[in-house]
Amino acid sequence: VQLQASGGGLVQAGGSLRLSCAASDRWFSRRAMGWFRQAPGKEREFVAAISWRGNVYYADTAKGRFTISRANSEKTVYLQMNNLEFDDTAIYSCGAAGSPDELRNGIPTSWGQGTLVTVSS
Repeated sequence: VQLQASGGGLVQAGGSLRLSCAASDRWFSRRAMGWFRQAPGKEREFVAAISWRGNVYYADTAKGRFTISRANSEKTVYLQMNNLEFDDTAIYSCGAAGSPDELRNGIPTSWGQGTLVTVSS
């Protein structure tokens, strides 16, 4: 599965961004998809996941501010990020797996290149 994230950029604290992850996979609609991020000097962490049925899961840091969604017809998963904070600065990447649990445990079967999100304070 090839995954390509896009939509990152520079935004002021309190602003919003929408990330996209496009997949080249005929089985996209049956895969769980997720977003991860890695801040400078820190380990990669789970952000959000969505099952093929549309059930969603969030890290505590994302709850209430981020929304994950998917468009199976476009083979794309989105991450709407609102009320961004300085600590949200990171490279965001997407992953695919058979189940949301694999994503929540940080073990996706496929990874995509990330997109940089920089939040200025």
